[in-house]
Amino acid sequence: MMDYASNIQQYLQKHGFEAFHPKAVLFDMDGVLFDSMPLHAVSWHESMKSCGLDMSYNDAYRYEGMRGIETIQLLARQQWQRELTDNEATRLYRMKTERFAQCPPARKMEGVEQLMRKIKNDGLAIGIVTGSGQHTLLDQLEKAFPDLLDRKKIVTSFDVSQGKPNPAPYLAGMRKCGVLPWEAIVIENAPLGVRAAVAAKAFTIAVNTGPLPDEMLLNEGANLIFGRMTALRDEWEKLKELF
Repeated sequence: MMDYASNIQQYLQKHGFEAFHPKAVLFDMDGVLFDSMPLHAVSWHESMKSCGLDMSYNDAYRYEGMRGIETIQLLARQQWQRELTDNEATRLYRMKTERFAQCPPARKMEGVEQLMRKIKNDGLAIGIVTGSGQHTLLDQLEKAFPDLLDRKKIVTSFDVSQGKPNPAPYLAGMRKCGVLPWEAIVIENAPLGVRAAVAAKAFTIAVNTGPLPDEMLLNEGANLIFGRMTALRDEWEKLKELF
């Protein structure tokens, strides 16, 4: 059993905060709200292979959270030893989005809707911070959680000039929810997303819904880690008692 009080105290000491008073919970989308990462992994692998770039299924999880064009620019830098322009990367990213559009709709992650209802009933705001700019998933957000989400509290790749692991997306999410870092909880599943949330000084909960080892999330600074969204849902009341 995790010592939640100790984890919170370590978080406060690390950032020099006096108190932890959550007023908002910021969720990542892929792999947190939707079980969409297997579909993204296939789409990335097949589309990049068709244009001569190697992106393994695990790489899709490793680079998850970055804006699509930044991911492609990174791959080109590593494999082609050259810089792609935004226009070049956008053209290649379009191939990925077209491949993803052929996939069946992603299912909601088990347990996440019940968790969100608990959070809303506790009076906390709910925000979404995603590196995605794919309209199919963003439209699905509103359909899947119609009475839980406010579009004004959603941050996408269109809202920031730098994606995760830069803290800018989570700082934008805090602004949209009207909270300060010690008033925010982030729920993430990706190493780069955890890094972004930690850099934004938010209390960061990792839920490892993919194939990467827990250590990759903990090494990025996650304050807590769960193996399933249902586990976090079931532990929410115990956490809530501490703030």
